[in-house]
Amino acid sequence: MKTKNPIYILTTLLLLMIFIPFEGICRQKHLSNKDASKEANALYAYLKEMYGKKILSGQMSSSWGVDEINYIKTVTGKSPAINGYDFITAKDNQNEVNQAIQWWKTGGIPTIMWHMGAPGKGEGYESSKKAIDTDNCFIKGTAEYEVFWAQLKEKGDLLLQLKKANVPVLWRPFHELNGNWFWWGKQGPDKFKKLWITMYEYYTKTLKLDNLIWVLCYTGKPDGNWYPGDKYVDVVGADTYDVDKRAHKAMYDDVNKIVNNRFPIAFHECGTPPDPDKCLEADAMWSWWMVWHTNHLTKLDKDYLIKLYNHELVITKDEIPDIVKLYGNDKKK
Repeated sequence: MKTKNPIYILTTLLLLMIFIPFEGICRQKHLSNKDASKEANALYAYLKEMYGKKILSGQMSSSWGVDEINYIKTVTGKSPAINGYDFITAKDNQNEVNQAIQWWKTGGIPTIMWHMGAPGKGEGYESSKKAIDTDNCFIKGTAEYEVFWAQLKEKGDLLLQLKKANVPVLWRPFHELNGNWFWWGKQGPDKFKKLWITMYEYYTKTLKLDNLIWVLCYTGKPDGNWYPGDKYVDVVGADTYDVDKRAHKAMYDDVNKIVNNRFPIAFHECGTPPDPDKCLEADAMWSWWMVWHTNHLTKLDKDYLIKLYNHELVITKDEIPDIVKLYGNDKKK
């Protein structure tokens, strides 16, 4: 049998690569929740479309002190694509929900985290670091059980308001999951995964929260032993507060060793955002970065902030299209 010339075969393959449409570097086709809302599916489709091409800018907002969004607007003339909120303190939560609704309606993307106080230890940052026996969260009759489920319901009702307002949310609970400083990470990967899956199933199946995009947040040293499974996540990320402007390629690659291009990878918290030019050069194009609030933002070099918010590779709020109009018709896009 006559064999084809290797040069002919190579040329044919190259032509196929040129003319066959490229579907992007993220292989996940749909959200983990197959009943996700039109808005959540549209937002996820947009994230996947941008992933590898551009990086969304993000800023964590505080409920006190600095008005981070106004500060950025004053310095750069722009606003972040993503605005972050924290359900850490109950008295601030309704205002945060209202702000998240308004942010989405004015063309931005909301993300919400939760420094969940250890059940039975109160709320607040210090309480989120207190140790408990997480097994008790699943044993009826224990104080931890009663508080844990009450907390889930309380925050779930807030997220339900966002659902009713047709607002999708980048939901990132139990962040820095494989660190040993928050209660949910103090007792190892198996107990963490049970917490994550329990919240996921309660919110998705019981409360029918179809507006959530689940963001799994590692520390700067991602570990696959803590991964709860593809059925329970939509975006995976890591964080570091290193002041260096480098791309953090090693951290990016460590996350990708776990997800293998299945999901967008986010730099979900940082002190100093990575230089987009370095990200492009290093092939570490994060889905988004989000600067932490208050002095983490204000101590950043203003010239660097201006560069970031006016860079062709960085998406700001004014550059976000009508996501639902453009991406809302095809759940599998």
